[in-house]
Amino acid sequence: MTQVLPNPMYNNNPFKLGVFSMNADGGLSFTNVPERWQVNWDKIRQLAIMADDAGHELFLPLARWKGYGGKRNARQDSYETLSFGAAIGAVTKQIATFSTVHVPLVHPVFAAKALATIDHISHGRVGLNIVCGWNVGEFDMFGHKQPEHDIRYEQGQEWFDLIMRIWQGGPEFDHKGQFYDLKKVVGTPVPFQKKPPIISAAFSPAGREFAARTSDFLFAPFTELEVGAKAIVEMEEKAKKYDRKVGVFTLAHVVVRETQKEADDYYNHFAVVNEDKEAVDHHMHLKKTQSQSHEDDAYKLHRKRFAGGTGSFPLVGTPEKVVDDMVKMHKAGFKGTTLSFVDYLAELEIFNKRVLPLMEQAGLRLPKHKLQNAAE
Repeated sequence: MTQVLPNPMYNNNPFKLGVFSMNADGGLSFTNVPERWQVNWDKIRQLAIMADDAGHELFLPLARWKGYGGKRNARQDSYETLSFGAAIGAVTKQIATFSTVHVPLVHPVFAAKALATIDHISHGRVGLNIVCGWNVGEFDMFGHKQPEHDIRYEQGQEWFDLIMRIWQGGPEFDHKGQFYDLKKVVGTPVPFQKKPPIISAAFSPAGREFAARTSDFLFAPFTELEVGAKAIVEMEEKAKKYDRKVGVFTLAHVVVRETQKEADDYYNHFAVVNEDKEAVDHHMHLKKTQSQSHEDDAYKLHRKRFAGGTGSFPLVGTPEKVVDDMVKMHKAGFKGTTLSFVDYLAELEIFNKRVLPLMEQAGLRLPKHKLQNAAE
């Protein structure tokens, strides 16, 4: 009989951690430094095992189909996330293996089957990151014309409802909706999990409402901690309307060094002196005009954050400073954060050795023998 494992997204660690965007060239950074991350399955496999052994909760790939130009054309090389999730599930033991899926490009019947397959491969550790889509150039590749912004979330809701219905099992069913007209739908096997954990990243009112109805976790970038804390309160209120709870994560790019000066100098080195300027300009323009993923001030005040980590929060400094910042995140109400690095392998090793023990001391993480799976 198959041993079904608890999904670590529901464990009792006070502040959860994950690795993000490791399946894409450059990770989250737009930099020209030679040590920048490059897509390589053998290195990613090693990274996944390292994160798994250290007790990180999630391994989250980025879904990209085109690069951002500039000197390095960051994200042009990237691994597709459903087959990627299956591979990660096969080489790890406890970490949640997520797939990021674009609603308009992946049919819900196919997505339901693919995700259930990953859940069986991983013995119950699959997760879904729903993206309703924003990058017009990518969708043009598929011949898909993106509708008006809020309509995308209407399609996302129908897509989500279909997957939930398929995962219930049972007899064939027909469906005639606004976006899908399906006959005699069936999809087995169903996942081991009744409902795999679902993430969405949304900033607009329509996106947040969608997350409140469908998602277990919301990913929310912020410029200042007070902005993030406000978003958490708003999300809690939205979720209450649907008798649900939605945990809020944020995103971070990380530089850990023994002194603050060393960390600041390296941050400046890769994100300012060696930024891939054309790519940063292009990315910020697309995000500002198509995505609605950040508050307006983010584009005006934090170019360095976009070069360093696609607008995510900088965890830059000594191990103690990085932990202090995560304590502030936790106190603001964040359930956890994802991490990105310039060189994932080298820098995750530093993070695990120098930062994780201090997180335990600060009460952000529990020793492995005290971990329990909370009720979903």
